[in-house]
Amino acid sequence: MKSAQIEAFFATLQAANPHPVTELEYTNVFELLAAVLLSAQATDVGVNKATRRLFPVANTPQKMLDLGLEGLEGHIRTIGLYHSKAKHLLQTCRILVEQHGGQVPRTREALEALPGVGRKTANVVLNVAFGEPTCAVDTHIFRLANRTGLAPGKTPLEVEMKLLKRIPPAYRVDAHHWLILLGRYVCQARKPQCWQCAVAANCDFKPKTPPQPDAHMDRLAIGNRR
Repeated sequence: MKSAQIEAFFATLQAANPHPVTELEYTNVFELLAAVLLSAQATDVGVNKATRRLFPVANTPQKMLDLGLEGLEGHIRTIGLYHSKAKHLLQTCRILVEQHGGQVPRTREALEALPGVGRKTANVVLNVAFGEPTCAVDTHIFRLANRTGLAPGKTPLEVEMKLLKRIPPAYRVDAHHWLILLGRYVCQARKPQCWQCAVAANCDFKPKTPPQPDAHMDRLAIGNRR
């Protein structure tokens, strides 16, 4: 994709959804961190179902520690890899209490030092909680960046670095959300829905997927689906 295409691509996404938000449900920064940690290899829908029961009783690191491993696992048992995630989350809570006064740190280094928190999770927290122009590359964004020609790369880190260079500054804070929503609902893995994609004209993917016989033909506005 050339610069003019990229500008038009993001201008269209912005017009369709001016104020995008994460589909994970949370009410404070710690809940966001916990939800993102739990979302690895799981859907936002599945995480939200579990955290709707968990957060009302444990919405701070200390309250989470007070649940203990068995208590925490009881709340998140429906999430994949719940046993290891529960251990990591409790280890993270202990570090937050003992080293950060129960607060979620605002630096990448401190976030990535927490058990179960890698670069992608740190990027989400820095972006969503603190408004930093980071881009967390998940499977949706990795696929979309390569398929569209927006930021081709062989690894998530390579794609991330290219995205940060190629996305115009005015769109960088919200780009992560727009790209995830586009990849999740439109530019899907098996069959991209090109016929109803609002940004298809600015995408390098060829050939475009033709309309399906039973498809609803309205042009899709990229919005949140919570």
